[in-house]
Amino acid sequence: MKTDTPISVQLMHADPVVNIGLKALCDSLTGLNLCLDDDALSAAPSQTVLIADYRCGLELQRQFSSDEVSILIVTHFDKEGQIRQALRAGVRGYVLQSCVLQELEPALLAMSCGRNYISSRADRAIANSWYRADLTGRETDVLQLLGKGHCNKLIARELGLAEETVKTHLKNVMSKLNVSARVQAVVVANERGLLAN
Repeated sequence: MKTDTPISVQLMHADPVVNIGLKALCDSLTGLNLCLDDDALSAAPSQTVLIADYRCGLELQRQFSSDEVSILIVTHFDKEGQIRQALRAGVRGYVLQSCVLQELEPALLAMSCGRNYISSRADRAIANSWYRADLTGRETDVLQLLGKGHCNKLIARELGLAEETVKTHLKNVMSKLNVSARVQAVVVANERGLLAN
């Protein structure tokens, strides 16, 4: 790894086995200052890259600004909705656990220079969705309740909407997901990671 200033890397992945693998991989790279204790984070330089799992990465992103640290999520979550959520939160790097080992080095180098890095598989998940229209906030709310098995009347009551408005939102959701039935909408939304866990 060629860099003028050592890159400070903090491992904070929740899975201990993944952490061991990441540590071994980081140890094999030159130009890294690997921090394993949590106290090192408070004194870390601006080039710090935190490597975390999905949930921890999102939580850390809420605590720190992107100017303070760059968060690299290493995860098995490969759905479009999950990746988009992380990127919208400000996460600077996203790598799937199933990636080739050589992907970690360019990810750390790019992020230490202030650039974003998304692994090729995660990038494809997002790229395949660019031509699709995004759901509005209210359409997403309706879809979440539909995913829980709610009927139109119950969705309307829970969201404080008229039943006709719910029907309009559902029609828009099905059009944007390119499906013709409510069940298909839930299946496609689940496949794309658009439903809350």
